[in-house]
Amino acid sequence: MDRNSVAWTGYIPAITTPFDRAGRLDLDSFAGQMDWLAAERMHGVILAGTSGEWFSMTTAERADLFEAGARWRGQGLVVIGACNAFTPAEAITHARAAEKAGLDGILLTPPPYMVPNRREIVNFYRTVSDATDIPMTIYNWPRGCIVDMDPNLLDELADIDNVVAIKNSTGDFASFLSTMYRVEGRVRYFGLPTSALGADLALLGHGDGLMGSGGVLGADHPDFWRAIAEGDRDRAIRLGERDRVVMQAWFQPNYGAQFGNQQAIMKTALRLRGVPAGFVRDPLLELTDGEVQRVADTLHALGIETRPL
Repeated sequence: MDRNSVAWTGYIPAITTPFDRAGRLDLDSFAGQMDWLAAERMHGVILAGTSGEWFSMTTAERADLFEAGARWRGQGLVVIGACNAFTPAEAITHARAAEKAGLDGILLTPPPYMVPNRREIVNFYRTVSDATDIPMTIYNWPRGCIVDMDPNLLDELADIDNVVAIKNSTGDFASFLSTMYRVEGRVRYFGLPTSALGADLALLGHGDGLMGSGGVLGADHPDFWRAIAEGDRDRAIRLGERDRVVMQAWFQPNYGAQFGNQQAIMKTALRLRGVPAGFVRDPLLELTDGEVQRVADTLHALGIETRPL
């Protein structure tokens, strides 16, 4: 497989997983959220990623979520299942569930917490690839995995059989650009910023889009990439500026939350918009009243109407 094995492009956010107040997986709310995302014309979604609280989900719940999400493939969405895990065996179990559900592909970080070395990371991805037949996205997520995969390592991983894409969330932009040029033509590359620089790179034909988080601004996110496809730089930059308002108001440069936690911020923003995003699950906590107001104020500054929670 390679980049030509898939047609992934544009904005493909890692979405939230709705839980009810008792912490149970809420597939009815998930269906409502997916309908909204499809109506807002997302190019795709990633299920059970960091935004989706994979770390508190059971293996059965992740499989159920994959199965439930697969039906939106018929509504024009690319549906990717995150298979993040501590061991290759666990990741393979999740990848096979994604295959069984009929998802378009999987996304996989290095094992978090343990800080694996280069040889261990390569072995991890090769082991998962050899055990499955589903297209794979390598996810470089330094904040969550305590490993920032450099251009040499990502270049090597791009040659693994099932790897078709890289999501590169490094904070080192020089490394991001170096990797982009090295893997171009071989795998799809996600992570371009929604800035004038990102727009210019995309207009020059570099990169394939952004695998962002939450999709809380709705159509603004994918329309940045549609504007790029239409050659409308000015419109793309205007839409990207709206995204940066959210990033600067809620998050730190390393993607950490300025208050509360990322998942609760995203779910609160969606619920304020009337989207059934559910609630976070332990050990995460819901936002305080003051933090909810902070989210609402940001949405109001962008001209987005909200409703009482």
